[in-house]
Amino acid sequence: MKTETKNRFLNSITLPNYEFIITAPEFKKEGEEFTIWFFEGILEKNPNYVDCLLYLGNAYTTHGMYEKGLSVDQKLSRLRPNDPLVHYNLACSYALLKNIDAAFEVLEKAIALGYKDIYHLERDKDLAYLREDVRYQKLIEKIKKR
Repeated sequence: MKTETKNRFLNSITLPNYEFIITAPEFKKEGEEFTIWFFEGILEKNPNYVDCLLYLGNAYTTHGMYEKGLSVDQKLSRLRPNDPLVHYNLACSYALLKNIDAAFEVLEKAIALGYKDIYHLERDKDLAYLREDVRYQKLIEKIKKR
């Protein structure tokens, strides 16, 4: 079949109808569960794929799997030792696991590396356990001075 578009003829392809059913249980997963399964699969073959690790760490945290998120964030901090956002995420993981001292130590490093998004820092629910500590306000002041 040919279609006319502004004096041009384009060949169109018609594929035969083919119906198939995927029965593997992995494909029955939905939402974050599927996302986690998918990224874990990619990382089996490419364990240092940074973008995939970033997404997986976020998916773990969103799904409440804080220990796994921490493990991913620790790996990312080794792969990208000078990335302020990676260290910020690592601080969030420590905070979610109520390891307050480690969270402040890594958050200090994130700020030293250039993290400066005060708006996000002050609203991030992951850091809720840090806000009652006097060190938190000192960090905010440090960012404001820059």
